[in-house]
Amino acid sequence: MGDWIRYVWKDAKRIIDSSPLPEDPIHARNTLKWLLKLNPGADKNLRLASLTHDIERAIPERKVKRVDYPDYESFKKAHAENSAIIVAQIMRRHRVCEEVIRDVTDLIKMHEIGGTERADLLRDADSLSFFDRNLLFYAERNSLEEVTRRCIWGYNRISEERRGLVREILKKRSDKVSRYILSILDTF
Repeated sequence: MGDWIRYVWKDAKRIIDSSPLPEDPIHARNTLKWLLKLNPGADKNLRLASLTHDIERAIPERKVKRVDYPDYESFKKAHAENSAIIVAQIMRRHRVCEEVIRDVTDLIKMHEIGGTERADLLRDADSLSFFDRNLLFYAERNSLEEVTRRCIWGYNRISEERRGLVREILKKRSDKVSRYILSILDTF
């Protein structure tokens, strides 16, 4: 396998850093940070998946659009599959073996829903990063009703044992959106 990870990582970061959304590079790195908080021994494939799980959002001409899907779950599934395709293309350019590509892309495909221990870690790190870094960006572009819907969805998908971390994140904030979302989550 050798040095492939360094080259794939470099290409992926370049794409993510070029995103038109300012939170994308922040979220990518913060998801990795949360992954390592949850599991300091996470393997390199899981680390790569955590950095690249939303890479398709950084490429406007390849980004899936929510309006093209009948429901949020279908949209999120297409988003995850599209990100996996892009990451597989990057990895193939660097001649990464198919077994490793399959492992990384399977994790990316499952990052919204989990389903295995490693995919659950990625899903939870992604959710925690949303509350930690993306929430206020999301609130700038969306109605309070949409922000509330998205936060409830994100909270419900995270593992029960990690939901307290979401509350800790929100309790540290003084902005109105975070306080409002915390009050909603306190009803769960």
